[in-house]
Amino acid sequence: MSHLIALAGNPNSGKTTVFNALTGSKQHVGNWPGVTVDKKEGQYRKDKNITILDLPGTYSLSPYSAEEIITRTYIVEEKPACVINVLDGTSLERNLYLALQIMETQVPTVLAVNMMDEVAVSGDVIDFVRLEAELGVAVVPIEARNNKGLDLLMDAVMRTIETHRIPKRLELYALTGQVDEDTLADRRYTYIQSLVEQSVHKKLEKRQYTESRSDKLDKILTHRLFALPVFGLVMYGMFAMTFSENFLFIPGLPSPGIALATLVETVWGYLTGVVSSFLEYANASDWAYSLVIDGAMEGIGAIFGFLPLILILYLLMSFLEDSGYMARVAFVMDRIFRRFGLSGRSFIPLLMGFGCSVPAIMATRTLDSEKDRRITTLLCGFMPCGAKLPIFIMFVSLFFAQGNKTLVLFFLYALSLSVSILVSLVINRIVYRGQVSNFLMELPQYRLPTLRSVWIHGFEKVKGFVQKAGTVILAATILIWLLSNFNVQSFTGQNRIEKGTVLSEMDDSFLASWGKTIAPVFKPVGFGAWRPTVGIATGWVAKEMVVVTLAQLYSEDVNEAYLQQYFSDMTPEKLSELGFSEGKYSGDEAFDVYTQAVLMEGGDEQAMQSIRTDIPTKQAALAYMAFNLLCMPCFAAVGAMRRELKSWRRTVSAVGIQMATAYVAALLINLIGSLIW
Repeated sequence: MSHLIALAGNPNSGKTTVFNALTGSKQHVGNWPGVTVDKKEGQYRKDKNITILDLPGTYSLSPYSAEEIITRTYIVEEKPACVINVLDGTSLERNLYLALQIMETQVPTVLAVNMMDEVAVSGDVIDFVRLEAELGVAVVPIEARNNKGLDLLMDAVMRTIETHRIPKRLELYALTGQVDEDTLADRRYTYIQSLVEQSVHKKLEKRQYTESRSDKLDKILTHRLFALPVFGLVMYGMFAMTFSENFLFIPGLPSPGIALATLVETVWGYLTGVVSSFLEYANASDWAYSLVIDGAMEGIGAIFGFLPLILILYLLMSFLEDSGYMARVAFVMDRIFRRFGLSGRSFIPLLMGFGCSVPAIMATRTLDSEKDRRITTLLCGFMPCGAKLPIFIMFVSLFFAQGNKTLVLFFLYALSLSVSILVSLVINRIVYRGQVSNFLMELPQYRLPTLRSVWIHGFEKVKGFVQKAGTVILAATILIWLLSNFNVQSFTGQNRIEKGTVLSEMDDSFLASWGKTIAPVFKPVGFGAWRPTVGIATGWVAKEMVVVTLAQLYSEDVNEAYLQQYFSDMTPEKLSELGFSEGKYSGDEAFDVYTQAVLMEGGDEQAMQSIRTDIPTKQAALAYMAFNLLCMPCFAAVGAMRRELKSWRRTVSAVGIQMATAYVAALLINLIGSLIW
């Protein structure tokens, strides 16, 4: 017989961790409130007839916020076979308020008291027998992070369902509808206080106080003077771990991200060589060879080379999130955000935007203020999501090979936050003048993240990236190849008569015609050529497409004559170090060695001369990165904006603001940069 079980609980009570453990799912778990903003469903690992639904975290069933409405509507109207209410054992008083409201619906309920390891460390003792007797429901201690107590929890759930055990009807429940909401809330808290005093034996008396580990850390990490410098150092360290080629200030020592990226590029280059040899052996036509090697393999390979960097970055960010540090950052940022009309809670969806704009925009539902929701939805498009990273990495390698690459990347991330704050200030002053944002947020205890949780977070990000590369990006890569290698004469047969091939020159292609029409718009910004313009446009399909497009459009720069000249003066030892077999130059290996060991590492300042003609200066390159950072996000994110802003008029306005902001920022960077370089 099939059963549907709902998981409910306060934000940050460990509810999603329980869901992942029971279903084997890999939903994102973060040590801060508001991670779950929608319903998620999965099958119980040990019985596929049991479906478990993860409801949004909420402090009550009062229908005020979106999460409260979703949770209340589901429990009251759908009436699941059983509700597992996950409670934080270290904050039982606060968590029991939601538990009372759930039990008041008379839906079969089991209370799962989580984080018992932390309760044990504090020295407190919970009398579960007494709690169960007082409330009339099963109460089970668990440690979801360590997978302890979950089998006992599910046994209790099944017994509750089979015996149709409903919660004990307390006298308190009869007051609903007879007294006003404030009086009822007061009565609930009075009952909870009495219940906890009888059921929880605290190690310390109320008047006693000792500093916890979190208290001691917060003295530094949330200090009004030290907090921001510490945050800056943490971010810089994270980028250095990912992107630095002189890790720990040791010349030539690559960071973990760079070392892994080099390995992936080497493997992909070998695969490309194998496929190329096979096509030559099969005597494939010129257009088929070009489609596979120049289109699919080169385009996808340009993306796969960035996977290790994205993995390392997200593993580090996941560690910070799960540790509880990012919740402190939101608290610290509130002092800044408040000056510009937003609360510190807006920092959380903005931070999620560092991963992907779509879930970040969805997370704006957790914000209490409509004003904050609309502004934060717009600002999420400014965040440097993972798909934008390959753009930055490629341009930094090409244009800032002799400079501080980490500093350039740090500037771009700081730019996204600075522009977000500035745009928020302007909108608040013009559109929402006089409206104030409030900040109320629970700071979780610092916890050492589990390797499993950190790995799941990082792996899921990369998995989504790979899936996109295998579908959307592959299809778009082939489309770009078609548009950039064909023109009208390809289909009339004129190209074959004149050139012996159906392919056209790049400058005569369909893509060139479109790009040349739009390109003059970007001339004041420093990159008014058709190929960079086309790159920006394809980025609206998926931001990763910018790199793929440029790699295809400038592929003619790396020809055989150039490669022979570039490697001609190198010693056998140097050639061997770069990847040539037996230290000897080989035309078959030259292209792969050059792209993987030289070009992507920024080792050739004269590389890709055509792109340097189209984007002639460092300031223009920086402006190009800034424009892609701040302009309209991908179409999927625009769809999410439409859902959260609830009208096309607001969505179009938001996109217009993003495009205008990107243009102005790029223009200023180009102008100011011309005074520096």
